[in-house]
Amino acid sequence: MNQTSTAAAPLALSRSLATRHVTMISMGGMIGAGVFVGSSAAIAAVGPAIVFSYLIAGVLILLVMRMLAEMATALPAVRSFTEFARAGLGPCAGFVVGWLYWYFWIIVVPVEAIAGAAILHAWIALPTPLLGVALIATMTGVNLMSARSFGEFEFWFASIKVAAIIIFIALSAAYACGLLSTSGPTWGNLVSHGGFMPRGALAVLAGVTTVFFSLTGAEIVTVAAAESRDPVRALTKMTTSVIIRIVIFYVGSIFLIVAVVPWNSIVPGQSPFTHALLGMGFSWAGSAMSLVILTAVLSCLNSAFYVTSRVLFTLAERGDAPQWTVRLNSRHVPARSVLAGSTAGLIGIAAAVWSPSGVFAFLVNASGALILFVYMLTALAQIRLRRRADPATLRLKVWWFPWSSYATVAGIVAVLLAMAFTPALASQFYVSVAALVVVLCAYVVRARRRPKPR
Repeated sequence: MNQTSTAAAPLALSRSLATRHVTMISMGGMIGAGVFVGSSAAIAAVGPAIVFSYLIAGVLILLVMRMLAEMATALPAVRSFTEFARAGLGPCAGFVVGWLYWYFWIIVVPVEAIAGAAILHAWIALPTPLLGVALIATMTGVNLMSARSFGEFEFWFASIKVAAIIIFIALSAAYACGLLSTSGPTWGNLVSHGGFMPRGALAVLAGVTTVFFSLTGAEIVTVAAAESRDPVRALTKMTTSVIIRIVIFYVGSIFLIVAVVPWNSIVPGQSPFTHALLGMGFSWAGSAMSLVILTAVLSCLNSAFYVTSRVLFTLAERGDAPQWTVRLNSRHVPARSVLAGSTAGLIGIAAAVWSPSGVFAFLVNASGALILFVYMLTALAQIRLRRRADPATLRLKVWWFPWSSYATVAGIVAVLLAMAFTPALASQFYVSVAALVVVLCAYVVRARRRPKPR
């Protein structure tokens, strides 16, 4: 009996994340460089009606999060959201979702490291690749220390991002209402440059494909909750507040940007927040937003290390990843999984230096639609698990089941189809499909080699 307990102990992740950590992880997961910089391309392509694109994408994300919360409270033994697909659809789905999600976030490591290095390069006269390596080394150290160290860093990173958006909303709302503007209210910007929907309704739908990826990351909290002191309470609070975050942090801030400055003056690739603040006469906007964007990048890099290590650990527990990655150190951290992510990040930086428009671009494109495949399989798993369950025993339920779940799957399929028929996104869709096929083939090989029970 004692031997069994001793053997099981090394595989137990810690429960060192406090409620404040999980709360800010869930908030920080949804506020990345995508909103501070990536939203510029969406605004330029759609116009002021981009707020509708964010609302549509936000509803899809909200429903997926509600599905995760329902499954997490019904299946408290499942420690990673990637495992809900296994519980609902079988081992193949668990294998596919786990590896696709791992690949999605492992690509984030070099992408965010390079983005952070580019910002630091303006302040520190060192080669960008060297700065990228330094960032990866720093976040590797943070994640090797403990889950609590990850949570503490993420708490402060997320706090800075949330504070920045709240300050921006306060300033831009005052400006749009004419309180800070010498020329009076600026609401006319919403309709005076080609109308509120200058590109038409189809552009709004196409815009969903772009903004959807900015909203991904909220599901990180379901991974972190496994190492919190009260997972069920943390997940319940997360899903009830996610809609508030979407409306305030995304729809609210983007709506005020296009109200403060003409939408057609926003340049893709440049922060619309910086542009709006400069337009309001705040000369400090450039330096301040660079610091905020760097914080967002570091937060995303920190989260990427955490997620990839925990997902790989879960896959190894199931026998779907090399067993050497399942070992924990004395702090109950899957150190080898963290180091695997670090190695992959360094390889990604090398690929970006060696072939920025070749190998690295291919790796990034291959992850483009993977999160949509993951969400769709998760939604299908929820539908199947809900039909098996006794509704009276569910502590938390998806609203208007089954129609809301069907609508979620249909919405994700619509976004995938829009990607396939949008020239700028089509390559990402088809390369992502190829990545999906590779993972499916890997599962077939794995299933054939797995020893059959006697």
